[in-house]
Amino acid sequence: MKYDKIGIFDSGFGGLTLFKCIQKALPQFDYEYLGDNARTPYGNRSFDTVLRFTTEGVEFLIDRGCRLVIIACNTASARALRSIQQTWLLKRQQTDPGLRVLGVIRPTVEQMARLSASHSMAVWATPGTVKSDSFVLEAQKYAPGTELIQTPCPLLVPLIEAGELSGPGVEHYISKYWQETLAQHQRSPSRKIDSLLLACTHYPLLLPAIRKVVPSDVKIATQGEIVSASLKDYLGRHSEMAAQLSQNGSTTYFTTDQCEYFDQLAQIFMGHTVTSQKADLASP
Repeated sequence: MKYDKIGIFDSGFGGLTLFKCIQKALPQFDYEYLGDNARTPYGNRSFDTVLRFTTEGVEFLIDRGCRLVIIACNTASARALRSIQQTWLLKRQQTDPGLRVLGVIRPTVEQMARLSASHSMAVWATPGTVKSDSFVLEAQKYAPGTELIQTPCPLLVPLIEAGELSGPGVEHYISKYWQETLAQHQRSPSRKIDSLLLACTHYPLLLPAIRKVVPSDVKIATQGEIVSASLKDYLGRHSEMAAQLSQNGSTTYFTTDQCEYFDQLAQIFMGHTVTSQKADLASP
């Protein structure tokens, strides 16, 4: 098989916010997007379940000819990326050593020092991402001295997946999570929070609603531009990888749920008509 495409895997719709930025930065390449909408959200699932689901998604994309797969979901990056790289991927690389699987947490953390002038940043993420402490551990290596106030936001992804992007209910939970963030920070208020990182690719869809609640002097950062710039830099540094990728500017979308529903919401994320195909992964 010829491996010549870039694959984007996410637990649902959220990865589309990141993919839109990647496609804008690198429009020439061919992409395959897979959303595991039938089994979303991943945030409250066990480590083993997230690892199994993510491995199945990555395998699906590589089996379809993706040379490079980006795990766009922060929960999957936090809980599954390292295990996939160190076990499953090594076996596949026996057939083609050039296959790569990358995540979104490290490139985000590498930019944290630049994003926060006070070096005190709030991080909103799924419970699974917060529990993994992946952002804290990576920050110790790549953004030392940056204080992270992590808040799990378990209800935001279900709201987004249901198409609820505004209204009193959405604003209620955003306000609740912001108050929880402030309460955590007040226990050790060494530095003023000057930025909020939306550490879930779903959350940018709620940006207008979040901006209504979070004070205007707090910068809100999303991962799309960070990760797309990082990928562009990666391909620039690995010219042998870029040379093996096909460049027809095409995109194929897959979902594990109903295609009609995926297409309707994906159009909101992408800003244009989307036509998806059904993907059947291995386990329920």
